[in-house]
Amino acid sequence: MAAPARGGRGSSSFGGAGLRGGGFSSYRIVVSAAFTLLFLVTLSVLLSSPHHPRHHSSMSKTGSNYMHNTLLAFNSDPLKTRLDLTYRQANDHITLVNAYAAYARKLKLDISRQVSMFDELVKNFSDMSTRPNYQASLFETEGALDEEVLRQFEKEVKDRVKLARLIIAEVKENYDNQLKIQKLKDTIFAVQDLHLKAKKNGALASEIAARSIPKSLHCLAMRLVGEKISNPKKYRDSEPEAEFEDPSLYHYAIASDNVIAVSVVVNSVVKNAEEPWKHVFHVVTNRRILAAMKVWFKMKPVQGGSHVEIKAVEDFSFLNPSYVPLLRQLQSNHRRSFGSINSSKVVDGGKSSNLDQVSMIDHLRFYLPEMYPKLHKILLLDEDVVVQKDLTELWSIDLSGKVNGAAETCFGPFHRYVQYLNFSHPLIKEKFNPKACVWAYGMNIFDLDAWRREKCTEEYHYWQNLNGDQTLWRAGTLAPGLVTFYSTTKSLDKSWHILGLGYNPSISMDEIKNAAVIHFNGNMKPWLDVALNQYKSLWTKYVNSDMEFVQMCNFGL
Repeated sequence: MAAPARGGRGSSSFGGAGLRGGGFSSYRIVVSAAFTLLFLVTLSVLLSSPHHPRHHSSMSKTGSNYMHNTLLAFNSDPLKTRLDLTYRQANDHITLVNAYAAYARKLKLDISRQVSMFDELVKNFSDMSTRPNYQASLFETEGALDEEVLRQFEKEVKDRVKLARLIIAEVKENYDNQLKIQKLKDTIFAVQDLHLKAKKNGALASEIAARSIPKSLHCLAMRLVGEKISNPKKYRDSEPEAEFEDPSLYHYAIASDNVIAVSVVVNSVVKNAEEPWKHVFHVVTNRRILAAMKVWFKMKPVQGGSHVEIKAVEDFSFLNPSYVPLLRQLQSNHRRSFGSINSSKVVDGGKSSNLDQVSMIDHLRFYLPEMYPKLHKILLLDEDVVVQKDLTELWSIDLSGKVNGAAETCFGPFHRYVQYLNFSHPLIKEKFNPKACVWAYGMNIFDLDAWRREKCTEEYHYWQNLNGDQTLWRAGTLAPGLVTFYSTTKSLDKSWHILGLGYNPSISMDEIKNAAVIHFNGNMKPWLDVALNQYKSLWTKYVNSDMEFVQMCNFGL
């Protein structure tokens, strides 16, 4: 009974081992079938999905059939792999050659030669695939590829690739340099554009600063007027002095609405004059500043016995629209309503919207013989000048019958009449020489007797009437002065009058020290914050800085 029992256990054990071995074999069969099914599905997807290689358009139609056939025979024909690699290499170089052709067109470097050379390379690459023998043996065949034809195709592609690389190597450095040059040019142009914009903005800001009334000047005028209101008896008008009409004295004409600037001009003349009691100053301003100007010279009398006459433009009754063309033109054109004929500030008419603002005060220089009928000579000084030497010698200079003694400013082709007058106008072209030298306003000795003889005021009126539409010259006083005194101006030595301290930082200090009169013409006036610092002390040393109102108004001297 025991034997059967052991045999039963042995049989049971053997039978279990056989069952486990059979289960493992079944598992391997199932996994193998699954992988086979997955491979078939993947192959089916690859064969059914279109493949679009990156190549030139001229090769796309030929290559589409070829790529389809290549995939079908990928695992069976190694020649297909070689053809595929060669085909891709050709397309890559077509793209490269087209890129350099685009560079050539952009840079315009020998464009007719190089662009045609690149186009020819692309055409050579593209034409290979369209040849009948390649079409039949490589791209459209359903069977095996012809290895001999494939070798020939590979050789041609390699030759063309070698040629393309050789050409590209020759031009690459040149193209790189040209691209850098072009980028540099673009940068330069951009910087120049920014520079021009900054220059225009700076000029505009400077113009605004020059045309605006600084707070300090406004403060000074207000305090001077307040002083008169507080002490009316102290600042009563005095009787005219006999010296105002004495032709044997040295007479100056100064027209300005800037109190402190006029004081500097007068102080600089007096402090450098050998006989200051012989100097008479005729100051003309507008009615708004008249009281302030009188109070200033009452509070700070001129030293040395000099004489100062202060009047307003409105005190000269002949300056009205019926006589003065400038006022008449502005009224007729309705550019500004004057209210009455006594207006002193006007805006010079013209078609341009950015014409400089001019003042009737500036145009008084054309009426000096009528304003001072008993005088024979008078020296005109602008408000922005400083006198550094005694000027009495100017009255003894022989003007040779001329009306105006002035320093010329031309050098080379610059500061000639052509730059100030419109020589496309027939009247200007007929009357004046475009190369004639320009002279400066600011320090001018006028022979009033010669002026009356030559009828210069009538000459000024003639040209000003013709320029009613602003076609002969732009706004300002220099151009009408050039036409009025065209043949009646005598050139003075340049050491009498140095200009440019209001815009030119490069004037020699030796030249400035040797000058009798220095002129701060330009927008950087010495009483403004934008003044050139290297010249400002030449002006401030003549300012009455101890005057209480100057200190209270924070001139920052």
